[in-house]
Parts: sequence; C-alpha cells; structure tokens
Amino acid sequence: MADKHALYERAVQEPEADIDFATDTFCGEFGRRAYRLREDFCGTGAVCRAWALAHKKNQAWGVDLNAETLAWGRANNLDPLLKKVRRRVTLIEGDVRTARTPPVDVVVASNFSYFLFTERATLLRYLRAARRHLDHQGLLILDAYGGPESVQRVEDETEHDDFSYIWDQDDFDPISRIATCYIHFTFGDGSAMRRAFTYRWRMYTIPEIREALADAGFASSTVYWEGTDAKTGEGDGVYTPQESADPDEAWVCSIVAAKR
Repeated sequence: MADKHALYERAVQEPEADIDFATDTFCGEFGRRAYRLREDFCGTGAVCRAWALAHKKNQAWGVDLNAETLAWGRANNLDPLLKKVRRRVTLIEGDVRTARTPPVDVVVASNFSYFLFTERATLLRYLRAARRHLDHQGLLILDAYGGPESVQRVEDETEHDDFSYIWDQDDFDPISRIATCYIHFTFGDGSAMRRAFTYRWRMYTIPEIREALADAGFASSTVYWEGTDAKTGEGDGVYTPQESADPDEAWVCSIVAAKR
C-alpha cells in the first residue's frame, strides 16, 4: 500500500543539493545568479519545487512523458505550495526533445534519465534540444555513473527508517552496453514492492558523453568529481572540477556543459 513516488523521492533524490550545485556552478561560470530552470525527465517535479522555493524570482519548467507521475507531482509537490510560489512552476507532459519552454539559464537531467537514449543519434538530438532551450548563456547539468560494479549483476540495499531501497542491476550486455535495472522496496512487515521502477538504458562513458556534448554545439564541458573522506574512504559529497581521477569500483559524477 506504500506510495512508490514518495519512496523514490526519499530514497533517491536530493533536490536541495541539486539546486545548490546548479546555483553555485552557474554563478561561478557566468558571475551572476540563475533564475530560470528547466528540469528534463522531471518525474514528480521535486527539483522544480525546490527551485521555486529557493528564491522569490526563480521560475521552473518540468518536462516528462508520464502523465500519472506528473499528476502525483502536481498534487503532492505543487498544490501544497503558496499560490505565489506555485504559479512560478509549470509541469509539461511531453517529450524532452520537442517540448517547448521559454529560454532558461539551467537545464538539468538528473538520475541518469538521458541514458534511455540508447542510440548516439537519439542522444545527440536530445542534447541539441537542451542547448536550444538555454538562453545565450546557460548550463546543461547531467549526472553519470560507472565503475566495474555498474556493469555487473548486483543488488545494493540501503536501509531507511521504515523501508529498504534496493537498486537491482539485473542484466548488462557488454557489446551494446545496454543495462536493465530495477528499483525494489521492502518493508519491516515482510512485504515488498518489486520492480517499482524499471530502466533500460545504455551505460555511456564520460568521454562518449563529452564528445556528444561537443558535437551538439556546447562550448565546453567539465566533469565534477566527488572527493573522498580521509577517515571513511567513502565519498564526501563535495564535487569539484577534475580532468582525471583515481579508479573507483562505483562512482557518480556531474557533467556540466556550457553555452556561451
């Protein structure tokens, strides 16, 4: 009986951290504040909501194909907001490659959603569309993940107060680099929500993504790599620009492409 969208937001997303990174990176790149954001593959619009709440001048547009997920987002993320905040957020049911929005300062595509474009030509079409929706100066912020563990059959479980989140890498084809992954949730009473979310995507490498960004017309791309906590040996949550990194069994990074 649990709500899979609420569970996903709790287990996977950190909207406030996402908008802090977008705000700081844009200011560092262009020396001014970003006010307009587009969230591609927005799902429940959690990042749009956080963006609108962060500053009274902020505006956000979210684009997603799933009508049911968007409806959940409107009811649970937007409707509770004050009217003056809610009217600065627009959620659109549509294809991120063709849905039109006003020019924005930042486009974000989080949680590896663009990996679903398994053909390079299709990915390139998306990146070109994202660039068109940026103003004369703007940033496209993507995330990526990899490492040896990312191309193996493995289940990784994370415990929360009242449920467990399971990331299931069910299959990987090394020739096509197509992976099939699932998200499951389990609960203290022994019940489970299996395959709450299903993903079939291509495990792009960082060089492939950066080369596609260059072909799409972006002036530059920068990899933001997570630092390491000296005491635990785990990631410290601080991402800085890097051109090389030590090998890691499983890593997540941000790739920031600039339009100038």
